[in-house]
Order: sequence, then structure tokens, then C-alpha cells
Amino acid sequence: MTLDWMRLTAAELRAKAAADALVIIPVASLEQHGPHLGTGVDIVCATGVAEAVARQLAAAGEQVVVTPCVWTGLAEHHMSFGGTVSLEFDEFRAVLRGIVRSAARCGFRRVFLLNGHGGNAEAVGVCAMEFQRDLGLRCGAGTYWYLVEDGFAPVLEKQASVMHACEAETSLVMALAPDLLRPEHLAEAHGPHSTRVPGQPAALLMRRSFKEVSPSGVVGDARPASAEKGHRLLAIAAERIAAQLANPRLWG
Repeated sequence: MTLDWMRLTAAELRAKAAADALVIIPVASLEQHGPHLGTGVDIVCATGVAEAVARQLAAAGEQVVVTPCVWTGLAEHHMSFGGTVSLEFDEFRAVLRGIVRSAARCGFRRVFLLNGHGGNAEAVGVCAMEFQRDLGLRCGAGTYWYLVEDGFAPVLEKQASVMHACEAETSLVMALAPDLLRPEHLAEAHGPHSTRVPGQPAALLMRRSFKEVSPSGVVGDARPASAEKGHRLLAIAAERIAAQLANPRLWG
């Protein structure tokens, strides 16, 4: 049976809920991704990772279902490039709340917000805590490259994890949706390896427009990307995140 909510009937979803299936909700953004990638990168990557995680869980005997991706999020820092859609936090929270509340009303009691956009990372955690408090279910959240921790580093040549429109994201796109790639612009697809000013620690949160820090809109270097790397990254994400979500203590 399919794991995609949108391909299941209402009766099949009631059965999934009765079996205490985990609902994975991919959360993303529609935004600029440099000169070489379409704006739907985060949608493709969040969806691809969520589906791979779900397949891994199902293969291990877990009950799971994946909703369609929440395709827009918090992307104000990309707006100056154009081609970007961004919500205010209250709007973003309201969209997620409506989806999670609907899952609860359908009988589901376990939900995970699987985020694929850096600008959403703090927000999805805040939302998950509120939803768990208010909606009578267990709700967790996490950004896929943070959940993987150091797992991507051995695959990548010029960075340790996901940056933006970089070697990692470009490789995932090559594996999942190669039509989003403009190979004729790949030579231009590089930029600084951080959005922080010198001396700004990772724990000090202060976002600035990407146009201020990267004229190309890229953070990292996409030029070493390959589909083979993308498939390896996807497999690592699926294995690590599925193992985390299969922990029964999370949901007890």
C-alpha cells in the first residue's frame, strides 16, 4: 500500500490512524536557489527525504504516512532576489496548526514536522511544542540535515553538511528532480561558506539578506555536486532519521 496521504482513501487513512501510524509532514520553502537551480529545491528535498524515511520505517514494520509538502515557509532573507514566497510566522504557524489539527481529528496521535528549509528551523520546533500542548497528540520537529548530524560529511568534498544551493542540495536535486538543474550555470554556483559575519558564533541568531552575503545566492560550492552523491545523502538521511523516529520512547 502507498505511504502517501494524498493517494490513500479516507477509509485507508482511518485504518492507518487506528494502527497508530506516524504522520510525517514535510515542510519547505519556495525561494531562490542561485543561478543554477529552480526555486522548488527545498520542496523536492523535504519531500524526497520524508518519503525515503517513510519507506525505511515501513520496511521495518512501522506504520507511517506522509502528507503533501507544506511548500512555503519563512524566507524573508531571500526576498531581495525575487522568485521567493514567504509567510509571516503567525501565518506559517496557522497553516501547520490546521494540518496537524486535521490529522488529530482524523484519529492520528503521532506527528513529525520534517523540515527542509533553514529559515524554518527554529519555528517548526516552537510550533511542535505548541501543537503537542494544545491538540492532544505527540508532535516533534526537526530539520533533516541537523537530524543527520555528521552523516553527510564523508560524502561531500567541500562542506560538512547542507548550506544553500550548495554541493549537498544540488546533489539531492540531481538525484530527485534533475529537471530543476540548469547545468549551463553550474560554473557560477558558488559563494561564501557562511552567512555569518566574522566573529558571529553559531549560537548568535541574526539573519540578514542573502544578497548582502552572497551575490550569487549560493552559500557553499555546488560545482562538485553529482547525482551519485545525492543518492548517498538520501540513503544516509533515510537510515538515520528513520532510526530516530522508530524509538518508541519518543512517543510514549
